[in-house]
Amino acid sequence: MASQDTSFIPDMPPGPLDTYRCRVSFDWKKLKLIFEDKDMLQLKMKVWETLLSDHIFHHLPVTPSSEEQKRRAALQLAKFHQFGFYSNEIMNNKYKKKTRCMMTINEATAALHMDLSVKFALGIALCTNTVLSLGTERHLPFYKATWTGEILSCLALTEVAHGSNTKKMRTTATYDPKTQEFVIHTPDFLAAKCWVGNLGKTCTYAILFAQLITADGECHGLHAFVVPIRDPKTLLPYTGIIVGDMGEKLGLNGIDNGFMMFQNYRIPRESLLNKMSDVTPEGEYETCFTNPQQQLGAALENLSTGRVGIIQESSNTLSHAVCIAVRYSAVRKQFGPNDNDDELAIIEYQLQQWRLFPYMAAACTMKVFVSLFTDQYLNCVEETNCGGKLRRLSGMVAEIHAMVSACKPLITWTCSSAIQECREACGGNGYLKASGLGDLRNNHDAKVTYEGDNNVLVQQASNWLLRQWRSVNDSENKKEVASPLQTVDFLINAGEILQKKFRGRVKEDVMSHNFVEEAFQWMLCWLLRSTEEKYQANLLATNNKFHAKNSVQVYLARTLSLVYAQNNVLVYFWKRCSDNSLESSLKSVLEKLYLLYGLWCLDQNLTVLYQGGYACGPELSNLVKDGVLYLCSALKDEAIGVVDALAPPDYILNSVLGTADGKVYDNLQAAFFHNPRGMERPSWWNEIVPKISSKL
Repeated sequence: MASQDTSFIPDMPPGPLDTYRCRVSFDWKKLKLIFEDKDMLQLKMKVWETLLSDHIFHHLPVTPSSEEQKRRAALQLAKFHQFGFYSNEIMNNKYKKKTRCMMTINEATAALHMDLSVKFALGIALCTNTVLSLGTERHLPFYKATWTGEILSCLALTEVAHGSNTKKMRTTATYDPKTQEFVIHTPDFLAAKCWVGNLGKTCTYAILFAQLITADGECHGLHAFVVPIRDPKTLLPYTGIIVGDMGEKLGLNGIDNGFMMFQNYRIPRESLLNKMSDVTPEGEYETCFTNPQQQLGAALENLSTGRVGIIQESSNTLSHAVCIAVRYSAVRKQFGPNDNDDELAIIEYQLQQWRLFPYMAAACTMKVFVSLFTDQYLNCVEETNCGGKLRRLSGMVAEIHAMVSACKPLITWTCSSAIQECREACGGNGYLKASGLGDLRNNHDAKVTYEGDNNVLVQQASNWLLRQWRSVNDSENKKEVASPLQTVDFLINAGEILQKKFRGRVKEDVMSHNFVEEAFQWMLCWLLRSTEEKYQANLLATNNKFHAKNSVQVYLARTLSLVYAQNNVLVYFWKRCSDNSLESSLKSVLEKLYLLYGLWCLDQNLTVLYQGGYACGPELSNLVKDGVLYLCSALKDEAIGVVDALAPPDYILNSVLGTADGKVYDNLQAAFFHNPRGMERPSWWNEIVPKISSKL
């Protein structure tokens, strides 16, 4: 890899962390450019500097009320539009570069204010993307007005009683040929639209998903409509609409999530997004699909873009949490071998390393995976837009959907558990709001649920994987694996893979890429075979596909999808590790991070490896655990360099425990002393003094 200019990356300030920085064997700035594209990193830095020039984007020391958070997020969005980040220079690029820049801007915004990022993503990016993919020229004025910030929109899909099961949603849009209008109606509260971001207080339009019914009473499935919600001059709802805010949430309270019901509310025929299906003025339904399920699939495929954005944001959040905890661990000192000895930094303790370093490795591997996978995803969309070969594209879209459906759960769940572990690893100080970890946790938590509940998504991934298994194991009509991205192309050799056994006896036998690759391919083949065998046995016993599929989810199909996602992360990261042009010092630390994440994942899946007979006796378990601990120790002196490469600037990290200078105690003193009204007598002092005095 040619030497890259790193001069635009600021140096780290001097401070207590220098003790460990001087031990790092590689150039952390060069590692940063392995984790991040140089142009996109510079774009992020420009966004951050611009936003921080306005006080409305500054962090507040005390959490405002939920109503004030909504107000600030709305004002931030208005100012965000004024800054004009989406310049003609960016928007005139070809699709892939333009979209990469747009995703990077949103990624930078999310790192500073997740509320603002979500508000923009839901109300502008996702809505305009939906209009472009499902609408026609007649919807371009709405598209332009939304993109420029003239109007704020929302995507209304979920209902009170149905979220994942979109086919059963009950909001209806019935066509009236007499007036050439659709009549939108909510039959009861269970069919009310809910959890709609921007709907509660602020949006004026909605992209509404409703069951399209023609005048003859036939239902044609879920379709999307552009629906005016509020008067843009007063923000009061139109007659026929009941709309409101759902109330305070666990986090992300800058987003006004709302509910909405329609009472025979009429919209023009042209409100239907009609690229794929339409209704003539006379009421005839026309579509390019042969069944409603295809229409539904096309309408919901837009969610993949949102899910890719979620895994980007989650990999960054994971990086931020790890950075805070590792930096703190290098400064915080407790105990020592003897009472008279100097205390040790807690990063020196094996237990602290074991708690944090696997998550550090996960942050690195996932960050690289997300970057490479996003490029593939954008290539696929670009090829689709340009009319690529249908058969190849169909297979690629299906594989990408499976990858997203497995990797969103893996990455968001890993991030959730990492934040909690990092919070606990920082002790009581991690519980302070000023640590930054609480906000990371609360704002991330929703990601395991929205844009596809994780436990539902993993089922979609396992469905695709089982189709590939059946394809290569059909004795009468054997086919090739439909895996254009080669994530499961090894299934063609499943018979040979399943014959393999672990024969290792020393730690070095598990400390290699070949071992990690072999173990993961074996697990995937065994889980696929076991899941299919149990499914077929239950199908034979019940003659019911639904119950047969339901019976294999726990321990088999769910595990299958997550192991598939872990393998994808490792395969993509290894491509980066094995680049022969890498400096040896960078290659060395990357390989250690690869092995640590790989062995850590295998340690979590030892039950599968033993259950299927890949290993017997204690050797595999002992060696994998020994390998994890050895790598934790080997990465101890490199850890500060690794997190420096992962870390954003201090004003983005926003943590008194994780600043780049390592001055934890100075920061804590400032936080204590400058806590608003922290040293004042409470305003309610006279309510308690009489009660205290009476007991003296």
